[in-house]
Amino acid sequence: MNWSFQLYSARNFQPWEAVLKMLGELGYAQVEGFGGVYDDPKAFRTELDKNGLTMPTGHFSIDALEKDFGGVRKIADALGITLLICPYLVAESRPTDAAGWRGFGARLAKVGETAEKAGYGFAWHNHDFEFKKLADGSVPQDHILTAAPDIGWEMDVAWVVRGGDDPLPWIEKYGKRIAAVHVKDIAKPGEGLDEDGWSDVGHGTIDWAGLIQALRAKSAAKYYVMEQDNPNDIERFARRSIAAVKTY
Repeated sequence: MNWSFQLYSARNFQPWEAVLKMLGELGYAQVEGFGGVYDDPKAFRTELDKNGLTMPTGHFSIDALEKDFGGVRKIADALGITLLICPYLVAESRPTDAAGWRGFGARLAKVGETAEKAGYGFAWHNHDFEFKKLADGSVPQDHILTAAPDIGWEMDVAWVVRGGDDPLPWIEKYGKRIAAVHVKDIAKPGEGLDEDGWSDVGHGTIDWAGLIQALRAKSAAKYYVMEQDNPNDIERFARRSIAAVKTY
């Protein structure tokens, strides 16, 4: 498997040239982009090439995707991104009922149509808020994916867990829509206190060995992307995480 790495994890460990060199040496084949690496895409692509890395997936804001798709295309093409991923919806913009979430799903569906016509894949990336039950007992993630039946899903498993849900039924239900997976772990009690409660993959509480097996069997995921939102040692996180997943 070609293990990927979400570069957001390394935003506090500059320069990027050193980060990419480290990732290449540790055995990563791919990275996933985010806004912080899009300032000079051609120069960044040169650094990727130098270290034997590709960037098949990248995160782009809903605003950019809806209002400046041409700009997104230029960045994606320069970096080699083929799967565009919308990663977040700020708190003040989040709907509070089922109809609102279906409306947001319809917006994503339109972006997906635009992306498909332009030759790209498109997916939504979850956090925890999509799994918090609404007043009627339904869950936003269901409304999003139902209203946008043709888009993919980048499943962030640890955020599903933090949202209070079990990832396995979601893999069973929507596996064929899962285009990518964020491989992230939650720290054991008393650990990771200065890392927002996250852990190196394989050293926390999530059963990644079992989940990788389930995802391989039930999902369409092509990209498995290591992420830690606030690591205190980027080399340790990157090294221990890829070592762990290679045993699964």
